[in-house]
Amino acid sequence: MSDRAGTELRTSATRIDRRNLLRGGVAAGLAALAGAGPFGSGDALAQDIRFFQIGTGTTGGTYFLIGGLLANAISNPPGSRPCDRGGSCGVPGLIVVAQSTSGAVENVMAMRDRRLESGMVQADIAYAAYLGRGPFSDAPAFDTLRSIANLYTETIHLVVRAESGIRTVADLKGKAVAMGEKGSGTLVSARALLNAYKLSEKRVKPVYLSPGTAGDRLADGEIDAFFIIGGYPLPAVADLAQRLPIRLIPFDDEHAAELEKRLPLFTETQIEEGAYRGVPAVRTLGVGAQWAVRGDIDADLVYGITQALWNPTTAKILSNSHPRADSINLESALSGLAVPLHPGAERFYREAGLITETAEVVPAVELNRPAPPAAGSSPAPAPARKPGQ
Repeated sequence: MSDRAGTELRTSATRIDRRNLLRGGVAAGLAALAGAGPFGSGDALAQDIRFFQIGTGTTGGTYFLIGGLLANAISNPPGSRPCDRGGSCGVPGLIVVAQSTSGAVENVMAMRDRRLESGMVQADIAYAAYLGRGPFSDAPAFDTLRSIANLYTETIHLVVRAESGIRTVADLKGKAVAMGEKGSGTLVSARALLNAYKLSEKRVKPVYLSPGTAGDRLADGEIDAFFIIGGYPLPAVADLAQRLPIRLIPFDDEHAAELEKRLPLFTETQIEEGAYRGVPAVRTLGVGAQWAVRGDIDADLVYGITQALWNPTTAKILSNSHPRADSINLESALSGLAVPLHPGAERFYREAGLITETAEVVPAVELNRPAPPAAGSSPAPAPARKPGQ
């Protein structure tokens, strides 16, 4: 290994928390590097080796699965076969790591602290971080947070045992409820849901658990319900439904409508029948799962990542791997973006014809920003508008 290549590899590797390495391009990349030793080809080391991280979520959620799929698709380790010969269609020399986290809030904080390059984030969480509101109100606005793409719709799940007397969020009063892990988008949304039903964490018995642990506690009768937000079918919920009869609480009353007004990035949606064993179709609320990135990441690199994301080969990998991954498509890539596009991603979408000089993409965060007051008038918030309007 040349001194230069070895130094670059060691420098890049120090940025990775090895305790949290998940599936991605890492194994393939290290294998390729091993093959470039005394008994392998030196051509692999002719390329610059770069690492790039995607913050995902817990193992019971969809971020974990989708993040791993994206990491595999975007990686193109040195020594890989060319795309046109059945090999990787990712960014040449790039090894992408899907890193386990608590979820959207932790991903944003890690990007802000420069511990992650990118992360999967609920649209409402990205919105709050960009403006320095909600869980980020004690820190400066993260106004350099940028988007790569809108990926798919995440749905609110409120899970109870089938025989439970809980029928609405209001019935959670005095009950033991898993609100999500600290650092997760689920916890932020669960608090907003309780508030919409005139409840709070003080009026329930809150616990803060990962989805898998929450499912185990519900099965053991130690808690009465748990929240989780993600693209269905969620592994933690699907596993629980195989073990005992469950129900999902619908969000289809006046309180849910009020919540939708207060959180305009949420829209009405449905969890289809058959998503979970024995569970009928349920009306609920959904929010975009978006791939966010730090604004200081090199534009050419983000351009290459965006190009690899929308390569037809990537689409095949995703469509065969998870039901929500099948809904990741170029046509909805710009729908309801919570923060502005990264310049590298914007360049790709312009070249693809999705953005023109006369039809700019206006992120949802701009649509919901209060308009400046007229001279001599008191400020008034602009009316809420749904993503895509």
